[in-house]
Amino acid sequence: MIYLSNIAKSMQRHPFHLVDPSPWPFVASLSAFSCAIGGVMYMHAYKQGSTILLCGFLMLFMTMFVWWRDVVRESTFEGHHTGIVQQGLRYGVILFIVSEVLFFFAFFWAFFHSSLAPTVEIGLTWPPKGISVLNPWEIPFLNTLILLLSGCTVTWCHHAIVANFRSQAILSLMLTIILAVIFTSLQAYEYNMADFRLSDGIYGSTFYMATGFHGFHVLVGTISLFICLVRLLQYQLTQEHHFGFESSAWYWHFVDVVWLFLFVSIYWWGGI
Repeated sequence: MIYLSNIAKSMQRHPFHLVDPSPWPFVASLSAFSCAIGGVMYMHAYKQGSTILLCGFLMLFMTMFVWWRDVVRESTFEGHHTGIVQQGLRYGVILFIVSEVLFFFAFFWAFFHSSLAPTVEIGLTWPPKGISVLNPWEIPFLNTLILLLSGCTVTWCHHAIVANFRSQAILSLMLTIILAVIFTSLQAYEYNMADFRLSDGIYGSTFYMATGFHGFHVLVGTISLFICLVRLLQYQLTQEHHFGFESSAWYWHFVDVVWLFLFVSIYWWGGI
């Protein structure tokens, strides 16, 4: 069977990648279902709800690791990612980022729906009475500068990879990851110092949902860039084949742009 499979691959007359059967889509869907069930049970204080939620997350992360490991192998060692395949992957990443834009659009809609026409329940004013808003020109502004600088360093890394400047690519990518860790640490410190919480009305819920999910996206982007750094150190990213980094860089720029909207609308305008 292995011999016949090799013959079939050698006779392939098109540049497209015919993916081998994989168990990971089924395992990923099962893990996501476990997360949903465990989350509902945990929120309604059912026994073992937190355990099911934790197991679902662990299964999901393990599935992500082995699935993306297989994709890296197909690209780096098996040579399946031809130019046509990479073009299709780029379209997929673009559609994924568009879906993320719509995801954050819902949070901005909720924020502006409540802030532009505050109801009598919150005192007909925005921010609501009793809410001590954060100063936008302290940690939020510093985080804005840090995230914009990280966008510059990740662009520097992209150009260095294309130009085959390996040392510059490694340095700039390390700087990007360091800046991302600093951003996340400052946001965690800001949450700890804030006088309001998620349960403090519409302001607290919209603030933490929007900025918290952005922080989660920063964490995911940081992990993705760290994996790209490991692959770069192992000579797996070249001038012609570096789509893994390219998709991570696009995602990071999306995170930058979303933060600019968050800073202007929620931190600055929303706190006036």
